[in-house]
Amino acid sequence: MTETTDAATGGILTETQGNHLYVITISRLMKQNALTSAMYTQLTEALELAARTPSVRAVLVRGDGKVFCAGNDLGDFRDHPPESRDSPVGRFLDTLVAFPKPLVAAVAGPALGIGTTMLLHCDLVYASPDARFQLPFTRLGLSPEAAMSVLLPMQVGFVRAAELLLLGEPFSATTALELGLINEVVELSQLEARAKERAQAILELAPAAVQTTKALIRQGRKALVEDAMDRESAQFFARLRSPEAREAFEAFFERRKPDFSSFDGG
Repeated sequence: MTETTDAATGGILTETQGNHLYVITISRLMKQNALTSAMYTQLTEALELAARTPSVRAVLVRGDGKVFCAGNDLGDFRDHPPESRDSPVGRFLDTLVAFPKPLVAAVAGPALGIGTTMLLHCDLVYASPDARFQLPFTRLGLSPEAAMSVLLPMQVGFVRAAELLLLGEPFSATTALELGLINEVVELSQLEARAKERAQAILELAPAAVQTTKALIRQGRKALVEDAMDRESAQFFARLRSPEAREAFEAFFERRKPDFSSFDGG
């Protein structure tokens, strides 16, 4: 299955390659592949289709061009703020977390916000040397999403997780590799081929055994993730309506640094 999109509105492209590999491409280059509500819905539908299609054994997620995903489209977030887990972004995250088949990601260029968040729910992640990761929630007056507050400390340790989440500063592919957030740094010209090579290795294995193994690996943290997502989503949607987020969003559109000097911790 293949879908088309136009450069102005963007969209999610899907294609089945070699019968068993389902490729999802985030395609909105004019906005560095930033995600809109409509694109979240398309991503959810793509994952649901892959999950229920018996012939699909693995999914590869990539960005169009030399960009993975610049996070949420802040204009769309401002104009259509999600208010519950039943929103397009909430449904996507729930679908991503519960996805039963192997997820492989090929990351080039920016992977900001949700572009980094979703990688913690992928099984194998390969990145080019120019990949740049960032969890800029506090810089936007927001808080973590998709069980990031639990998964990141588990994966990289409390001190490094606090640094990444509290400061929200960008970090390199080399740092991501050192932290164990990605599997390998691959030259850009070989990135997609390497990701497909590792996906192909999965495709050649017993599919039921692979899915059972993935489920067992994640079972130990399942309750923690579900609890964290409940707590985080309530905070995230509240933060979206906060004066701090309003100031951060206005500063973004006015191309200035946000001024949080008049706010306190409550």
